[in-house]
Amino acid sequence: MTGVILVTGGGRGIGAATARLAAKRGYAVCINYASAVEPAETLAAEIRDRGGRAFAHRADVAREDEVEAMFAALDRELGPITALVNNAGLSGHISRLDAAKPEAIRRVVEVNVMGVMLCAREAVKRMSSLHGGAGGVIVNISSVAASLGNPGEYVWYAATKGAVDSFTIGLAKEVAKEGIRVNAVAPGMVATEIHAAGGDAGRLERVGKTVPLGRHGEVEEIAEPVLWLMSHEARYITGEILRVSGGR
Repeated sequence: MTGVILVTGGGRGIGAATARLAAKRGYAVCINYASAVEPAETLAAEIRDRGGRAFAHRADVAREDEVEAMFAALDRELGPITALVNNAGLSGHISRLDAAKPEAIRRVVEVNVMGVMLCAREAVKRMSSLHGGAGGVIVNISSVAASLGNPGEYVWYAATKGAVDSFTIGLAKEVAKEGIRVNAVAPGMVATEIHAAGGDAGRLERVGKTVPLGRHGEVEEIAEPVLWLMSHEARYITGEILRVSGGR
């Protein structure tokens, strides 16, 4: 067994691809979801059918009590966590900032920033040698939007990913001597449901054509570098933001 991993937002998209690949690499997997119960439970069953260990757990990562309950369930079901992938995130509806609703912006900030921090906090409490832990790895899912800004689409989303990048660098330095590595993967244009959810189903194909490699990415092409950052081969890497964007 490689270890125990928690993938937030693990029922669909990049999260599901990461959870599936982690299971293939020998991880016991906790698949977090907020509302997509059927995809998460189906994926957990798929992993178990293949001989792996997995369970799905509903939790809003922006709520401290639900995050604490999720980690407690993980402790009971699978044992000490060794890897966390902070993947859960929202973009909100595509628009200019002056047309966006404050409550929608607030929700994106809560999930994308507070959710990452709360989950990382619980993971550190279990992984850190200061707390008797055996170490571990945290990979945060950022976005190239952090450097592009995404004007006219969702600048607030881009801002939250900038916060994820800063948090990744700072936390990596904070816990480096406690046996924990912290990195981030910043995907570019990837085939997930986030584009349709934002109100522009054609965005993927339209923007994908502008990528230097000439196409959008697939979720598996993000999951693979995530798993690599958790591997022994990446043991000397921490505090880095790995851009996986086809050159965008």
